[in-house]
Amino acid sequence: MDYRLDEIDRRIIYELMRNAHDTTAPAIAEATNVSSGTIRNRINQLEDYGIIRSYTTEIDFERADDRLTNLYICTAPISERKSLAREAHSIPGVINVRELMTGRKNLHILAVGEDTESLRRVARALSGLGIEVEDETLLEAERHVPYAPFGPDRKSPASDPTDVISLTGGAEVVDVTISSEAPIVGLSLKEAVAEGVLDEDTLVIAVERGDSVITPDGTTTIQADDIVTVLCRRDDTDRVLEPFIAEEVNEI
Repeated sequence: MDYRLDEIDRRIIYELMRNAHDTTAPAIAEATNVSSGTIRNRINQLEDYGIIRSYTTEIDFERADDRLTNLYICTAPISERKSLAREAHSIPGVINVRELMTGRKNLHILAVGEDTESLRRVARALSGLGIEVEDETLLEAERHVPYAPFGPDRKSPASDPTDVISLTGGAEVVDVTISSEAPIVGLSLKEAVAEGVLDEDTLVIAVERGDSVITPDGTTTIQADDIVTVLCRRDDTDRVLEPFIAEEVNEI
Protein backbone atom coordinates (compact mmCIF):
# COMPACT_ATOMS: atom_id res chain seq x y z
CA MET A 1 0.00 0.00 0.00
CA ASP A 2 1.38 3.38 -1.03
CA TYR A 3 1.77 6.23 1.43
CA ARG A 4 1.18 9.72 0.07
CA LEU A 5 3.18 12.49 1.70
CA ASP A 6 1.50 15.68 2.86
CA GLU A 7 3.08 18.98 3.88
CA ILE A 8 3.75 17.83 7.45
CA ASP A 9 5.48 14.65 6.24
CA ARG A 10 7.65 16.61 3.83
CA ARG A 11 8.69 19.07 6.53
CA ILE A 12 9.54 16.20 8.90
CA ILE A 13 11.77 14.63 6.25
CA TYR A 14 13.43 17.98 5.54
CA GLU A 15 14.21 18.63 9.20
CA LEU A 16 15.54 15.12 9.76
CA MET A 17 17.76 15.42 6.67
CA ARG A 18 18.98 18.78 7.91
CA ASN A 19 20.02 17.50 11.35
CA ALA A 20 18.58 14.20 12.55
CA HIS A 21 20.86 14.12 15.59
CA ASP A 22 19.62 17.30 17.24
CA THR A 23 16.13 17.67 15.75
CA THR A 24 13.34 16.87 18.24
CA ALA A 25 9.63 16.23 17.78
CA PRO A 26 8.73 19.42 19.75
CA ALA A 27 11.00 21.51 17.49
CA ILE A 28 9.38 20.12 14.33
CA ALA A 29 5.93 20.53 15.94
CA GLU A 30 6.62 24.21 16.59
CA ALA A 31 7.74 24.72 12.99
CA THR A 32 4.67 22.96 11.54
CA ASN A 33 2.09 24.22 14.08
CA VAL A 34 0.95 20.73 15.14
CA SER A 35 1.40 18.74 18.34
CA SER A 36 4.52 16.77 19.26
CA GLY A 37 2.37 13.65 19.43
CA THR A 38 1.33 14.14 15.81
CA ILE A 39 4.96 14.48 14.77
CA ARG A 40 5.96 11.30 16.61
CA ASN A 41 3.04 9.40 15.03
CA ARG A 42 4.00 10.66 11.56
CA ILE A 43 7.64 9.65 12.05
CA ASN A 44 6.50 6.17 13.11
CA GLN A 45 4.32 5.92 9.99
CA LEU A 46 7.15 7.07 7.71
CA GLU A 47 9.39 4.43 9.27
CA ASP A 48 6.72 1.70 9.01
CA TYR A 49 6.22 2.41 5.29
CA GLY A 50 9.97 2.34 4.68
CA ILE A 51 10.12 6.00 3.63
CA ILE A 52 12.50 6.81 6.49
CA ARG A 53 14.85 3.85 6.36
CA SER A 54 17.60 4.78 8.80
CA TYR A 55 19.30 7.54 10.75
CA THR A 56 22.93 7.59 9.67
CA THR A 57 25.88 9.02 11.56
CA GLU A 58 28.53 10.50 9.27
CA ILE A 59 32.06 9.66 10.38
CA ASP A 60 35.36 11.18 9.29
CA PHE A 61 37.39 7.97 9.54
CA GLU A 62 40.67 9.74 8.78
CA ARG A 63 40.24 11.94 11.84
CA ALA A 64 38.75 9.19 13.97
CA ASP A 65 41.49 6.60 13.52
CA ASP A 66 43.65 7.64 10.57
CA ARG A 67 41.70 5.30 8.25
CA LEU A 68 41.32 5.51 4.48
CA THR A 69 37.93 5.66 2.76
CA ASN A 70 37.79 4.33 -0.79
CA LEU A 71 35.10 4.54 -3.47
CA TYR A 72 34.90 1.60 -5.88
CA ILE A 73 33.04 2.12 -9.17
CA CYS A 74 31.90 -1.39 -10.11
CA THR A 75 29.89 -3.31 -12.67
CA ALA A 76 27.72 -6.32 -11.80
CA PRO A 77 25.60 -8.39 -14.20
CA ILE A 78 22.16 -6.76 -14.23
CA SER A 79 20.39 -10.01 -13.33
CA GLU A 80 22.66 -10.44 -10.29
CA ARG A 81 23.04 -6.81 -9.23
CA LYS A 82 20.79 -6.94 -6.18
CA SER A 83 22.13 -10.23 -4.84
CA LEU A 84 25.75 -9.17 -5.40
CA ALA A 85 25.06 -5.84 -3.69
CA ARG A 86 23.83 -7.76 -0.63
CA GLU A 87 26.92 -9.96 -0.68
CA ALA A 88 29.19 -6.93 -1.02
CA HIS A 89 27.75 -5.60 2.25
CA SER A 90 29.24 -8.61 4.06
CA ILE A 91 32.83 -7.84 3.00
CA PRO A 92 34.80 -6.52 6.00
CA GLY A 93 35.34 -2.78 5.59
CA VAL A 94 32.40 -2.11 3.26
CA ILE A 95 30.14 0.55 4.76
CA ASN A 96 27.86 1.54 1.87
CA VAL A 97 26.64 0.01 -1.39
CA ARG A 98 24.66 2.10 -3.91
CA GLU A 99 22.83 0.38 -6.78
CA LEU A 100 22.35 2.25 -10.07
CA MET A 101 19.96 1.26 -12.84
CA THR A 102 22.60 1.19 -15.56
CA GLY A 103 24.25 -1.54 -17.60
CA ARG A 104 27.77 -0.68 -16.46
CA LYS A 105 29.18 1.03 -13.37
CA ASN A 106 25.95 0.06 -11.61
CA LEU A 107 27.41 -0.44 -8.13
CA HIS A 108 29.16 2.28 -6.12
CA ILE A 109 30.79 0.72 -3.08
CA LEU A 110 32.34 2.62 -0.18
CA ALA A 111 34.85 0.91 2.09
CA VAL A 112 37.12 1.90 4.98
CA GLY A 113 40.54 0.36 5.58
CA GLU A 114 43.56 0.76 7.81
CA ASP A 115 45.91 1.07 4.83
CA THR A 116 46.11 0.55 1.08
CA GLU A 117 46.64 -3.18 1.49
CA SER A 118 43.35 -3.57 3.36
CA LEU A 119 41.62 -1.67 0.55
CA ARG A 120 43.23 -3.97 -1.99
CA ARG A 121 41.78 -6.92 -0.05
CA VAL A 122 38.33 -5.35 -0.45
CA ALA A 123 38.90 -5.04 -4.21
CA ARG A 124 39.98 -8.68 -4.42
CA ALA A 125 36.93 -9.76 -2.42
CA LEU A 126 34.65 -7.83 -4.78
CA SER A 127 36.29 -9.48 -7.78
CA GLY A 128 35.87 -12.85 -6.09
CA LEU A 129 32.12 -12.28 -5.97
CA GLY A 130 32.05 -11.64 -9.73
CA ILE A 131 31.88 -7.85 -9.39
CA GLU A 132 34.13 -6.00 -11.84
CA VAL A 133 35.96 -3.04 -10.28
CA GLU A 134 36.05 -0.44 -13.08
CA ASP A 135 37.69 2.35 -11.12
CA GLU A 136 38.49 3.36 -7.56
CA THR A 137 39.63 6.46 -5.74
CA LEU A 138 40.23 7.66 -2.20
CA LEU A 139 37.35 9.71 -0.83
CA GLU A 140 38.37 13.01 0.69
CA ALA A 141 35.00 14.44 1.77
CA GLU A 142 31.28 14.05 1.26
CA ARG A 143 28.63 16.68 1.89
CA HIS A 144 24.84 16.38 2.02
CA VAL A 145 22.05 18.96 2.08
CA PRO A 146 18.33 18.45 2.83
CA TYR A 147 15.90 18.28 -0.09
CA ALA A 148 14.86 21.93 -0.46
CA PRO A 149 11.35 21.38 -1.96
CA PHE A 150 10.35 19.72 1.33
CA GLY A 151 11.59 22.73 3.31
CA PRO A 152 9.78 25.81 4.61
CA ASP A 153 10.32 28.12 1.62
CA ARG A 154 10.30 25.47 -1.16
CA LYS A 155 13.06 27.27 -2.99
CA SER A 156 16.33 25.80 -4.11
CA PRO A 157 19.29 27.93 -5.17
CA ALA A 158 19.77 27.08 -8.82
CA SER A 159 23.53 27.07 -8.44
CA ASP A 160 23.62 24.63 -5.50
CA PRO A 161 24.44 20.99 -6.29
CA THR A 162 22.23 18.27 -4.92
CA ASP A 163 25.24 16.30 -3.68
CA VAL A 164 29.01 16.65 -3.88
CA ILE A 165 31.70 14.03 -3.38
CA SER A 166 35.23 15.42 -3.18
CA LEU A 167 37.92 13.06 -4.48
CA THR A 168 41.63 13.08 -3.99
CA GLY A 169 43.57 14.77 -6.77
CA GLY A 170 41.37 17.87 -6.79
CA ALA A 171 38.31 16.33 -8.47
CA GLU A 172 34.64 16.36 -7.51
CA VAL A 173 31.64 14.26 -8.47
CA VAL A 174 28.62 16.58 -8.46
CA ASP A 175 24.91 15.75 -8.69
CA VAL A 176 22.90 18.74 -9.92
CA THR A 177 19.14 18.95 -10.50
CA ILE A 178 18.34 20.57 -13.85
CA SER A 179 15.93 23.50 -13.71
CA SER A 180 13.67 24.31 -16.63
CA GLU A 181 15.69 27.49 -17.30
CA ALA A 182 19.08 25.78 -17.56
CA PRO A 183 20.84 26.51 -20.90
CA ILE A 184 21.33 22.82 -21.69
CA VAL A 185 17.65 21.82 -21.40
CA GLY A 186 16.36 20.35 -24.67
CA LEU A 187 19.82 19.82 -26.12
CA SER A 188 21.66 16.55 -26.58
CA LEU A 189 25.19 16.48 -25.16
CA LYS A 190 26.57 16.52 -28.70
CA GLU A 191 24.38 19.53 -29.65
CA ALA A 192 25.36 21.34 -26.45
CA VAL A 193 29.05 20.98 -27.31
CA ALA A 194 28.46 22.05 -30.93
CA GLU A 195 26.57 25.18 -29.81
CA GLY A 196 29.19 26.10 -27.25
CA VAL A 197 26.84 25.57 -24.31
CA LEU A 198 28.86 22.65 -22.91
CA ASP A 199 32.62 22.40 -22.75
CA GLU A 200 33.94 19.50 -24.81
CA ASP A 201 35.98 18.22 -21.86
CA THR A 202 33.01 18.09 -19.45
CA LEU A 203 32.37 14.51 -18.37
CA VAL A 204 28.72 13.63 -17.69
CA ILE A 205 28.73 10.31 -15.82
CA ALA A 206 25.02 9.61 -15.39
CA VAL A 207 21.56 11.09 -15.87
CA GLU A 208 18.83 10.16 -13.40
CA ARG A 209 15.35 10.59 -14.86
CA GLY A 210 12.36 9.49 -12.82
CA ASP A 211 12.98 5.94 -11.68
CA SER A 212 15.71 5.21 -14.24
CA VAL A 213 19.40 6.05 -14.51
CA ILE A 214 20.78 6.65 -18.01
CA THR A 215 24.38 6.05 -19.01
CA PRO A 216 24.76 9.09 -21.29
CA ASP A 217 26.30 9.37 -24.75
CA GLY A 218 26.33 12.17 -27.33
CA THR A 219 22.68 11.58 -28.26
CA THR A 220 21.38 11.90 -24.69
CA THR A 221 19.08 14.92 -24.40
CA ILE A 222 18.99 16.72 -21.05
CA GLN A 223 15.52 17.47 -19.69
CA ALA A 224 14.23 19.65 -16.86
CA ASP A 225 14.21 17.85 -13.49
CA ASP A 226 16.93 15.41 -14.59
CA ILE A 227 19.60 14.80 -11.96
CA VAL A 228 22.92 14.93 -13.80
CA THR A 229 26.15 13.57 -12.34
CA VAL A 230 29.22 15.49 -13.53
CA LEU A 231 32.93 14.91 -12.90
CA CYS A 232 34.94 18.11 -12.69
CA ARG A 233 37.97 19.71 -11.07
CA ARG A 234 37.26 21.31 -7.71
CA ASP A 235 38.72 24.66 -8.78
CA ASP A 236 36.55 24.69 -11.92
CA THR A 237 33.21 23.43 -10.57
CA ASP A 238 31.21 26.67 -10.95
CA ARG A 239 32.19 27.10 -14.60
CA VAL A 240 31.56 23.46 -15.48
CA LEU A 241 28.09 23.54 -13.89
CA GLU A 242 26.94 26.73 -15.66
CA PRO A 243 25.15 24.89 -18.52
CA PHE A 244 23.16 22.83 -16.01
CA ILE A 245 21.83 25.64 -13.81
CA ALA A 246 19.61 28.69 -14.22
CA GLU A 247 20.88 32.18 -13.50
CA GLU A 248 18.25 32.85 -10.86
CA VAL A 249 16.34 31.03 -8.13
CA ASN A 250 13.16 29.39 -9.37
CA GLU A 251 10.05 28.31 -7.51
CA ILE A 252 9.87 24.52 -7.38
